[in-house]
Amino acid sequence: MAKQPMLKFVTVERDMPVKRDAGIRKEDFREIYAEYAAEKAREQSGRCSQCGVPYCQSHCPLHNNIPDWLRLTAEGRLQEAYEVSQATNTFPEICGRICPQDRLCEGNCVIEQSGHGTVTIGAVEKYITDTAWEEGWVQPISPAQERTESVGIIGAGPGGLAAADVLRRAGVQVTVYDRYDRAGGLLTYGIPGFKLEKDVVMRRNEQLEKGGVTFELNCNVGEDITFAELRDRHDAVIIATGVYKTREIEAPGVGAGGLVRAIDFLTASNRKSFGDPVEEFDSGMLNAEGKRVVVIGGGDTAMDCVRTSVRQGATSVKCLYRRDRANMPGSQREVKNAEEEGVIFEWLSAPKGFAGDPVTGVMVQKMRLGAPDATGRQAPEVIDGADYVEEADLVIMALGFEPENLPTLWDQPELPVTRWGTVKAEFTTGATDLEGVYAVGDIVRGASLVVWAIRDGRDCAEAILAKLDTPDAIAAE
Repeated sequence: MAKQPMLKFVTVERDMPVKRDAGIRKEDFREIYAEYAAEKAREQSGRCSQCGVPYCQSHCPLHNNIPDWLRLTAEGRLQEAYEVSQATNTFPEICGRICPQDRLCEGNCVIEQSGHGTVTIGAVEKYITDTAWEEGWVQPISPAQERTESVGIIGAGPGGLAAADVLRRAGVQVTVYDRYDRAGGLLTYGIPGFKLEKDVVMRRNEQLEKGGVTFELNCNVGEDITFAELRDRHDAVIIATGVYKTREIEAPGVGAGGLVRAIDFLTASNRKSFGDPVEEFDSGMLNAEGKRVVVIGGGDTAMDCVRTSVRQGATSVKCLYRRDRANMPGSQREVKNAEEEGVIFEWLSAPKGFAGDPVTGVMVQKMRLGAPDATGRQAPEVIDGADYVEEADLVIMALGFEPENLPTLWDQPELPVTRWGTVKAEFTTGATDLEGVYAVGDIVRGASLVVWAIRDGRDCAEAILAKLDTPDAIAAE
C-alpha cells in the first residue's frame, strides 16, 4: 500500500524556501527567495490537511483549486498540478511571488488556525509553474478555431493580459493598446525585481504575442487613437488602464525639489534594470544613492520604495506611517524583509510639511490612535507638542493611487464613472452602460491587488465570449 502523501502537518513543520542573507540580497535586485527542490516541494505540499471546506480556496479571489494541486505535487504528479493551477489562474507563477498570501490563502489555512503553521501555498504555486516553464509544459496559445470577432483592450497590465489570454484561447482577435513601450503594466514597471524578476513577466508577454495577441505599444488613447475609433474598430472594448494618478498631499513645502512620486521612482529603477537610458535617474533626481531617504506611506508600494532605496545605496531609509504596525495596509512579510535590510519604520508619524528647497527635512507630527473611523479602523489623532523634523535629501510620496479623469482624457463624457472617478461597471462581467464597453481591475475597484485584476479580466472575457455566442441577444438590444 502506498504511503499516505498528505496530512503530514503534525510531524513536518512549515518550511519556506531559503531566503538570501539580507547583507547580500540588498546589493542587487534579484528575487530574495530560492526555489524549492522537488523533494522539499513534495514535503511541504504534503502538510495540507485536505480539509472538507478549503478556506484557502474560498479566500483566494480566483478560487484556485489549491488542495488538489498541493496533493498532486505531494504525489509527484507535477505536470497535472500545473494544469490544475493554470485552469483558474492566468499567471500562477506571478501570484505565487507577489500575492499577499498572509492575508489570503495562507492566512486562512485550517492547520494554521490549529497552531501547526500554514502550508507554504505561495512558494509551491511559484515552484509548480516555474518547473512547467523549465520542462516545456507551458505551450503557446493555439485556438482550435479562429473567430472573426475582435476585442480591443486598453492597458497591458494583469487585468488586460488575463482577458487577452482567455479571449485568444477562444480564437477571438485581440489587440492590446498600452502607453508604455513594454507590456505588463505595474508588473513590468511598478514592482521591483527583488519581488518579481522581469524575465518572468516578459516570457508571459512573449507567450501571448506568439499566440496571436497584437500589441500596440507606445499608444496613448486620446492622443494617438481616439476611444471612438477603438469602438468602431472592435466588437468590444475592455478598459484595463489601472490607476496611476498619485494621491497628493497638501502641506507647506510640497513643491520643493527632492519630493518625488513613488510611481516615478519605481519606474525609473525598473527601466534601469532593463538597461534603458533614464535621464531622471542618471541626474540623481530619481536615484537614492548617497541620500537620506524618507518614504511616506504604509502600503506595498511604500515597501517597494524603501527596499529599492536600500539597493540603490541610500545612506539611510526611513518610512513614516500615520498608524501603527498592526494597522498598516502593506504585507507584514514585506515589513519584516525591509527591517532585515536596514529600513527604520517610524510608526504613528505623519508629514506636516517640508523644510528646504531642495528638501532638507520632513516636518513630522506624532499621532495616536483614537476612535474608529467610518471603515472601523482607529483614526489617527495628532499629539500636540510632539512635532519634530526628520532630515531627508529625498522624500518619496507613496500615499496611494487614484484614477485619471478618463471621460475628459478620452473625450467621452458619457463614460459612466463613480464619484471617486472609477469606471462604473457591472459586477462579474465588467459591462458598462456603453454598448460593447467593459472595464476591469483597478480602474473599477480602485487600487487593489494583482490577483483581483486577473480575476476581473478572466470574468470579463468569459462574459464577452458568452455575448458573442448569442448574436440574437445582441440584435435584440
